[in-house]
Order: sequence, then structure tokens, then C-alpha cells
Amino acid sequence: MTKPPTLEKLGKYPKMTPWFNPILLGRLLWRVILSDVFGQYADRRLIVAALDPVHDDDLVERARQFMPGGSSSDAWTFTPDDDGYLWIDFVADLGDGFDSTYAVASLLSQETLLVDGHHTRRGQLLAMGGDEVYPRASTEAYLRRLRDPYGWAFPDPDINLLKGPPVYAIPGNHDWYDGLVVFLALFSRREHLHLGGWRTHQRRSYFALQLTNAWWIWGMDSQLDDDVDQPQKDYFTAIAKKMDRHSKIILCGPEPGWLYTMKKGSNSFAAMDYIALIATDQNRDLTFPLVLSGDTHHYSRYVGNEGTQFITSGGGGAFLHPTHQVEQTVNLDRPTDNIQWIRGRVTTLALGKSMAGNNEEREAVYPSRADSLRMLAGNFKFVAYNPGFALVLGVLYWLLGLLVALDPTDGRLLAPALLFAGFWGYTKNQEGGGWKIFLVSGVNALFHSFALFLLVDILASLNLHWFGTTIWPRPVFLTFAVEMILIGGLAAGFLFGAYLYVTSRWLKMNHNDAFSSMRLNSHRHFLRIRIKDDEVTIYPIALDQVPLRSQWRFNTGNVGTPPPVYVPSEPLKPHLIEHPITIRATVSALRSTP
Repeated sequence: MTKPPTLEKLGKYPKMTPWFNPILLGRLLWRVILSDVFGQYADRRLIVAALDPVHDDDLVERARQFMPGGSSSDAWTFTPDDDGYLWIDFVADLGDGFDSTYAVASLLSQETLLVDGHHTRRGQLLAMGGDEVYPRASTEAYLRRLRDPYGWAFPDPDINLLKGPPVYAIPGNHDWYDGLVVFLALFSRREHLHLGGWRTHQRRSYFALQLTNAWWIWGMDSQLDDDVDQPQKDYFTAIAKKMDRHSKIILCGPEPGWLYTMKKGSNSFAAMDYIALIATDQNRDLTFPLVLSGDTHHYSRYVGNEGTQFITSGGGGAFLHPTHQVEQTVNLDRPTDNIQWIRGRVTTLALGKSMAGNNEEREAVYPSRADSLRMLAGNFKFVAYNPGFALVLGVLYWLLGLLVALDPTDGRLLAPALLFAGFWGYTKNQEGGGWKIFLVSGVNALFHSFALFLLVDILASLNLHWFGTTIWPRPVFLTFAVEMILIGGLAAGFLFGAYLYVTSRWLKMNHNDAFSSMRLNSHRHFLRIRIKDDEVTIYPIALDQVPLRSQWRFNTGNVGTPPPVYVPSEPLKPHLIEHPITIRATVSALRSTP
């Protein structure tokens, strides 16, 4: 772990990722191209499995290593509390800006945490659900956006001591952008990474662990193409064969496939179903009462028609995603579209409900739909959030403006066509094809064309008045460039932000871009899970506001157990998103009691 910097140097630690920064966009595009072209030919899951040629019994022994009497009992043993409950934690989408990542880690690290009158305990296991760093995987990103924040939130009691609660992680798409090189080097190392007080033990990018006599947790890796490799299939097959009858599995996936079932070309849910089928085909008495995922950076909970809970919890640190678009129901009985859950075991998901403090029913989403819509209006400040991108749009306006000024007839035909082609390509890549995308791109191009033509006419008239010419000579040419880039950038940036607002609010499009443009670091959350016998209870713990960088202080009073390196000037105020959700996974059927 890096030595904690002074408060002044802490200011140099990463802030929230500026997703519309032109340089970053170029780098990410290059990473995505490399991943798409070479990823399927250099799948490191296959390499790691080939370097780990162990017998099926050894795989099962690893999965049971933290049970009392297991092979890692000298390092750590899953120990229930005085009331017989075992606690585990789940966090996803965490390694972005320091402040939000560290704030969540500070809550996770506390030995006990009182939330809305509920006494919770730090998890005996920390499960990370993907996208451990942003915006791209690199050694520096993992160091500054993950290891340092978590190490300072839960200081290592002894760097020479293996004993410590284990941390297991699955990779998300951002972890895969380097081919999984750094992720595997950190989480699958044999010498056990010390993530502060937590310890790594996994050997591959997927895992299975027995938590109690009745409960297991599985973490799957579906790479960038929603693909389950053969060694992973063999791994979970071996585990399922050796599991006791009527065991319950908490399945952690890198994407909430149930939310993506209407997204054209997405096989995310099919990959999760494939893992579940591996288990049930080998041991028909296994059940999946709880399915977890991150990737979408909000909280939402769906309940299957037979009680299975599907929870999206991607609030560990990355920019906030909206909830105003969340559907009330999801149809999982669509075999022709390759959408089913364990051969029809669950056919319909309904958005969860819970009782608020005023005895009114509340949807199981966070932030609320009303807050989501309120924050969406921030896109009208798109230029202030993304000045670099606005300048790029201004350059585009300038080039098209030159075309219009030099050849008014053809330019006024060609400019809208070029704008349409650009917006159609962008929107098609984000949302898929279809007539709606075609028409929206056309309307967007018309608005920008009108703004472009109006600016060209006004500036040409002003320049003619001031200089006696519209474009030439050189001083007028340069003046026109400055005018179009600055004023055009403001106009184009405003229109682009308005486009994101309108399409996200009313047309069910561009939700990711509409919120990534604002890079909001509010509404953080994670899941604290309590297990006993056939019952599991989920505590969705939220933090509405994250302290500013200037509000962190050195922990000179050694407050907390263990004492974190930095504490906020005002105490963090965690609360429950909704009342604890209890699932009673009996042998006969699943029955949920929120």
C-alpha cells in the first residue's frame, strides 16, 4: 500500500472520470477496438485455467477453504456472530473518483455499522461485482483508484500476516479492456494481495465459495462477449456435483442481464442462465434465491414470480445512472429470443416494493424516479461539464460553416447530410438500429443545421460590416474560426445536452450518456447480507452525499475500528434504501418477505 499522502497531495488523486473528454474518448475507442479484435483470440481465462491444472476435488476444497476446518482455517474462517448470523458484503463499480470510492470503503471497513436502527457487521467476505477500476485497466489505475482508497479505509494490521477477511472479485468490461492482464496479476496472485486488511485468495477470474452448510456464492466471468469459456463451465460443473442437496446459491454476474433483455444483441442474461443451468443440471436440488450484479450504477430490485430476488447494485464509486427508465415488469419467458431463467423456473420479474416510513409503498429503486429526473436536467449545463467536447463540436461547426460560406447552395445540402450521418452513427452505436434511431438522428441533425446556418448568416453579416468581407482575407478567416469554434461550441454543446435530456426522459434512449456527461458521485450504495439456516437478509446501505475532497481530514483521533487514515469533517450518514429484504429459501419453494 502506498504511504498516505498529505492532504495537499491527496488533491492530486483521481476525480470522477470525465467521460466526454476528447482525449479519453480516443483512448477508450482504441482500447475497445483492440479488445474486440484480439479479445476472442487471446482469452486469458483459458491461459489461467491451463496454468492451474488441478483435480476437481482440489477445486472443491478451495471452494470450502474458509469453512470451519477448511484448508485456509489458519488464514481465515467464516465465523458467525453471537446470534449465529454470517455476514458478507457486495460492492460493484467502485474504482472511479477517490472521494466516492473511499467513502464507500470507509463504510465497508467498519467492524460494526448502525444503519437506521439496524446493527450490521463487516462482512466475513467482501465480494466485488466487476469494474474495479475506471476508465481503463492499468497498473496505475488499480493502485490509485482501488488499492490506495481501500487500503487507507481498512489499514492493514500486519503486512506479514495472511489472516484477514477474504476479498473475491469478478471482472467487468473495464477490467477486460487490457485483456484482463492487471486484474489477474492482482486478484489471482499466489502470494495473496493485501487490499488493506482484506486478502485475495482466488486463482481465476471466477469463483465459488461455500459460506455456510446451506449457502454458497458464485461469481461468474462472461468476458466482453457474454461468453462462458469451457474451463469455467468445467469448474462450476465440478463444484455443483459436490454440493449438498438443497444448497442455495447467491449468483454474482458482471451485468444485470435481466435489465438488458430488451437491448438488441445482448446475450448477458443468457450467459447468467447458462451458469445457473450448469448447476441445476448437475444437482437438480440446487436453487438460486438471490442474483446480484453491478454494471448499471444504480440500485433496483426485482422479484421473480416464485420469489427469486434480482438486485442491481452498482453504487461503489462510479458515476450515477438514472432510474426513471426502469420498467415495472420484465418478461423472462421468451425462449425464441433465448431469454429464459432455468428453463422457465422464473417467467416474470416485478419491480420490488417496500413500505416507507410514512406507511406508503415505495419502489425499490435508488435514486428515486423523481430524483433521477431532477438530476437529468443537469444536461442543460452540458457545456460547463464538458468544455473540451463542446470545443470539438465547435470545430465541427467551423468546418461545416466554411463549407456553407464558400458554397451556399451545395453547402446547405451537404452540411445537414454530414450531421445526420454523424448523429446516426453515434446513436446507432449506442442504442442499435431501427426507424426510431433514424428519425431521432434526422431531427437532431435538423436542429443543429438550423443553428449552424443561423450562426453562419449572423457572423458573415457582422464580419462584412466590420471588415468588408465575410471569409477572406486571413484576419477575417481567423476571426471567423474563433467565432464559430467558441460560439458554435456553446450552441452545439447546449443542443447536444438538450438532445440527451429529451431522449433519456421521453424516448428511452441515451441513459448512459445523459448521466455520464454529468459524472455525478452522489447516491453511493452497497449490499450487506446476513445469512442463517435457510434465510438470507439483504441490507441495501446508501450514502446520499459524498464529502468533497477538501472535507477529508487525517484521523488524528484514531476514530473507528480499525481507524481509517482519513475521516470526513462531518460524519458520513448512511441509511437504508429500503427495509431489509428477507428471503426464506425453503426446500419446497422460494418465498420472499420484504
